[in-house]
Parts: sequence; structure tokens; C-alpha cells
Amino acid sequence: MSINYSQHFTPTLNQYFKETHKVTIPSFEFQSTRKEFEGDLTLVVFPLLRQVKARPDVLAQEIGEYLVAQLSIVERFNVVKGFLNLELSDRFYIDQFSELYKVSNYGHISATESSSTVMVEFSSPNTNKPLHLGHIRNNVLGYSVAKILEANGKKVVKTQIINDRGIHICKSMVAWQKFGNQETPESSGLKGDQLVGKYYVKFDSEYKKEIATLMSQGQSEEEAKQKAPLLMEAQKMLRLWEANDTAVVNLWKTMNEWVYEGFELSYANLGVSFDSYYYESETYLLGKKIIEKGLAASVFYTKDDGSVWIDLTEEGLDEKLLLRADGTSVYMTQDLGTAQKRLEDVPALKGMVYTVGNEQDYHFKVLFLILKKLGFDWADALHHLSYGMVDLPSGKMKSREGTVVDADDLIADMVSQAKTISEAVGKVDTLNEKEKSTLFQTVALGALKYYILKVDPKKRILFDPEASIDFNGNTGPFIQYTHARIKTLLQRAMIENQGDFDAMEELDDKEREVIKQLGNYPEVVALAGEQYSPALIANYIYDLVKSYNTFYQNVSVLGSDNAIQKNFRIALSQKVAEVISNACSLLGITVPDRM
Repeated sequence: MSINYSQHFTPTLNQYFKETHKVTIPSFEFQSTRKEFEGDLTLVVFPLLRQVKARPDVLAQEIGEYLVAQLSIVERFNVVKGFLNLELSDRFYIDQFSELYKVSNYGHISATESSSTVMVEFSSPNTNKPLHLGHIRNNVLGYSVAKILEANGKKVVKTQIINDRGIHICKSMVAWQKFGNQETPESSGLKGDQLVGKYYVKFDSEYKKEIATLMSQGQSEEEAKQKAPLLMEAQKMLRLWEANDTAVVNLWKTMNEWVYEGFELSYANLGVSFDSYYYESETYLLGKKIIEKGLAASVFYTKDDGSVWIDLTEEGLDEKLLLRADGTSVYMTQDLGTAQKRLEDVPALKGMVYTVGNEQDYHFKVLFLILKKLGFDWADALHHLSYGMVDLPSGKMKSREGTVVDADDLIADMVSQAKTISEAVGKVDTLNEKEKSTLFQTVALGALKYYILKVDPKKRILFDPEASIDFNGNTGPFIQYTHARIKTLLQRAMIENQGDFDAMEELDDKEREVIKQLGNYPEVVALAGEQYSPALIANYIYDLVKSYNTFYQNVSVLGSDNAIQKNFRIALSQKVAEVISNACSLLGITVPDRM
């Protein structure tokens, strides 16, 4: 439940318009009163002028007088042009809190047998390098959206497709063969993904040397790039892999296993998980059957060279290649096949969310349109969760040159910063060493995830690690500290009243504000699910925490002489802590009980 203002006012408003103006109004527009005006709730009068001929301020005045006369929950009102600002009674908010206080898992809807199933794809890395800062945004965003959809009563399957084939994979393999001296994760002490990434960088540096040598011998740059021995070796290896050459396939399996093990450690460090995995090596040929179906239905066409295309110019797009002349697939072929395979694997699937950077916006427009043209009725339930790039103050990242910010290194640096700052501000004085270690990890990940998720997914981010770990302002640690403060308060308190607040008569303004914020939570969760936006959750948490801290600083909780009031404030604190914890869990953030 949330505070449903409409249900309290609509019957009386309908009564007024029937009695006074002989009209029926289909709906009324309510919004929170702007902070610069007095009131809790605002009725927007302008839309009503379609049915009633009157000046907006005069009509607002008449409605206000009628509501005060008819409803005890309306204490007073004021009119600002076509806006009717209503001030509601303390009793109304006390009763509303009494109701929401009793609701377990408040604001979240549990899935049932009849709930629809949605698949959320995120991460989807290449197996030639470790996860980097861009992958962190992808992972925390996809994981958070999955949790938000679950909180909206959906059954969610978290998945990824691992890009484990192609020329980029062969580059790492060739470099390891030539320069690796049989190095392994065990012998090097490196995580498997970091070891393989090392040889991807090595390939690029040696490849550039070969290009320079060939150019010094008179070849053009373009010619040298094509004829460099290393690249030709990688291309030959790819052909052997596609021909299922035993030696190449075995090396490919070995090095990929190294990477998978490394990825799993990174995911564990980041606190994300998956329910299923797809591999490009297993799915890249699946789309060919769909291509045949599209050709038979004249959705696709064949050019003279044998390549298969679709013409989307009438839809404002272009002609798109689906199958090369030699019969080999392209990314679009693979994605068509994978979408169909996922539906076969999960027949109950009612939607898919693809968490992929905004450089692929056009690709997904084309993919969804093709699936629709092929007659797949589930094509309308596909969503591209597009997001902007992540930059650091030091500039952009380039994986081939080895200047990528490794995800594991970044997390380790964040943990180190969390330790330094926490110790400096005295947040760990009462904790033992094990508790400290857990807290530093919790604060670091909270800072990292919150900093990324509070920004609208579509916007580009300049990630500042130092600014993210701050116990003041709009940060993860500030929210975590507020939760710990409340839990410490609750440990010292005894709640005697379990949700019956009839004896409570009046509220402090700061209490009212906290209750209003709590009342907004279910609506925010629902809207975040509709918009696939963790930023709505993050900014809600910050607003709630600000309201609670203002309440805490201005109103005595445990020091109140009035037992009824004291118990009410304890209960209010308890619900705020619960909502902070539940809302943070939707962002993949853990909140500590002690700091």
C-alpha cells in the first residue's frame, strides 16, 4: 500500500461536481504541494475547466470550501491561481502510518504462480580481457533492474551471453602461444581473466611493431595492417577454430576456462549473480533457421552475391546485412537466434531486457523491428536498457593499450579508500578486525554502486572514486551511516506499541514529512520498474534519509517524556530503517547495522 490520496478525495469531489455543476469528472490530478507553498497535497484545477466554465482561482476556492466542510481530514486550504493546496490533518497521517507500519516487505510485491517472467541480460563480456569500469556500470545497472522488477512482482531470470569466439579471442591465444612460455594463472599468480588480458595487450604491442617494420620496408599503413604476420596467424587460428581443429579448440577451451574462473571472482567481489549463461560459440549459428524462415516469408531478400538482407528504409532505418555471401553469420544473425533460443528455454518468458551501452542503440532498434516483422508476438516486450559511458578524471579507457581500469583493481582501491576515510572519521572505533574488514568492503561497494546508480542510465558518468566515498552529501556511505545510526538507536529502545497509534494525537512537522516520504515508496518502486531506472530508487532513498536526519536532529526520540509519542517515534525510526534497507537491496547495496 501507499498513501492513495485519490481514494480519499475522489468520492467527495464527484459529489461536489454533480451537486454544484451537474457534471461527472472522469479523474482528478493530484500532486505533492511544492515546498514554497503551504499544504500537503495539491489538486490541479486547470484540467477541470474543460467541463466547468469558471475562473480557475474561483473554482479552486469553491472546491476548497466544500472539502473543508465535508472531510475532517482537510484542515485548511489555500489557492494559488489554478492550484488548490490542501493541508491535511495529523490524524490522517497517523492513520496512514499505522497502516503501512503493519505491512511486511512494504512497497514490494511478491511474485505468484501467475506472475509474468522477464529475462534481464547484463554483463556479456568478451573472454579476451578482464572486466573493466564500463562492465561495472553494466553489471550494477542490470542487476539492480532485475531486483526492481522482482520487487514489482515479476519472476526474473538474470542471464548473460559471453562473447567467447571471434578474432579478438584468437589474438590473445596467438600471443600466449608465441610469448607466454606456458604461463598459467597458478604459475603467474594472476586471475585467469587478467592473464588472458595481458596477452591481448601483448598482441597489440607486437602487432604495432610488425606494422612499423613493414612500413619501413615500403608498404602502406593499410597494407601493413593487413599483412602483419601476427594478424594473419590470428585469422588462420579463427579459421581452424571454425573448422573444429582439435589443438586450437583445446587451447580455446583452456584459456576460456581461465577467464570464466576470473569472471566469477569479479562477480562475487561486485555482489552480482546470474541464473543462466549463454555462449556466443554455441549461439552464433542459431539464427540461420530464422533467416530461412524470413526468406520464405519474403521478409528478407538475397542479393546477387548470395548475401541475405532486410530493407528497413520505409521505417526510417537502412538495409541491414543478416548473412554474408559465404554463409557466415553476423552479430544480428546471432542475436535473432539467441532471442528465439531463450524463449525455447523459458517458454513462460514475457519480456527481455538487454543491458547494453548506448553505442548499440541502432542495433537493438533493428533487432526488435526484425523480430516484429517475423511475426514474433513477444517482440513488443523487448527493451534495450541503454546506458552512457563511464569516464574517469584521468580520461577514457583503451583496452588494447592496456589502459583499462580493471574492475578488481578499482574495487580494491575503493576498499582501501573506505578504510582510510572510515578510520579518519572514527566510524570503526568499536569494531573488531573482522567487523572492520567487512565494513570497509560494504562501504566501498555501497559508494561505488550508489554513485553509478543515482545517475539516470542514459547519462554519461564521470566517476570520481574519492568523491563517492564521503559520509556527507548524496552518497552511499551517508545513507549507510544513517541506517546504522537508526539501528543503534533501536537497539537502545523497546517498542511497546506494535502498530496501534490511536492514542497519538498530533505530529511534529518533521514527523509528517517522514511519513509522507514513506508513503511515496511503493509508487517510486512501481515507477522505477516501468522506467527501468534505479536512479529513481537511489534519489528516493536520499530524500528519505534527509527527511529522517532532519527529524532526528530536531525531535527527541528516546528522550521524550510522553510514552505514546516516544513509542511512535521509535516505530517511525524502525520503518525508515526497514525501507532504507529494502530500497538499498534493490540497488545491490548492503547497509550495516553498526558503523
